[in-house]
Amino acid sequence: MRGIILCERSAVVRDKFRAMGHDFYSCDLEPCEGDPRWHLKGDIFYVFEGFASPLDFVGLHPECRYLTVSGFHWNYRKPERAAKTDNALIFAKRCFAILEFVGRGYLENSVSILSTHVRKPDQIIQPYEFGEDASKKTCLWLKGLPLLKPTNRISGRCVEWPKGSGKFVERWANQTDSGQNRLGPSETRSMDRARTYPGIAQAMAQQWGNL
Repeated sequence: MRGIILCERSAVVRDKFRAMGHDFYSCDLEPCEGDPRWHLKGDIFYVFEGFASPLDFVGLHPECRYLTVSGFHWNYRKPERAAKTDNALIFAKRCFAILEFVGRGYLENSVSILSTHVRKPDQIIQPYEFGEDASKKTCLWLKGLPLLKPTNRISGRCVEWPKGSGKFVERWANQTDSGQNRLGPSETRSMDRARTYPGIAQAMAQQWGNL
């Protein structure tokens, strides 16, 4: 297959498909964290329109910072953030248009307002279903693809929460006992949280690369 992963600077998904012999590229405004030979730096819409031959597959990872349901309450407190959400929604809808045009691929995002402003996701997955000791609810909107099948469920540690309640829940390595993400504030926090887990990328390449 010939494909491109848009809004990806980590090259995690791209490289899993390339390892299986597919002609895949990544594209983002930022430089690539992986091999730059297969990365197209620039506006994703400009790059997509510039492809000389049709693509067989497209993956899209629009930024979720201003789309997440968990952070939407800030829009009522900071009017400037609401404008950023509107712009992010416009961007995501243009990404959905690319997905429809190619006819085979996926769009990935967190639990977000895309469910109400575009359509509900076809699938919600967790990294711990794919061999990763981590919890991060991830939505997938699919086009021309089957649902992604879990490959290796990793059990979390057993935690009593709330403390003294007698109720026990699973928590994974990236979580505190209360279920919050362990990553502290940093300049790269949003980028680190957005990076696709290798186990998920591997499942994508193996299951969708053999269609």
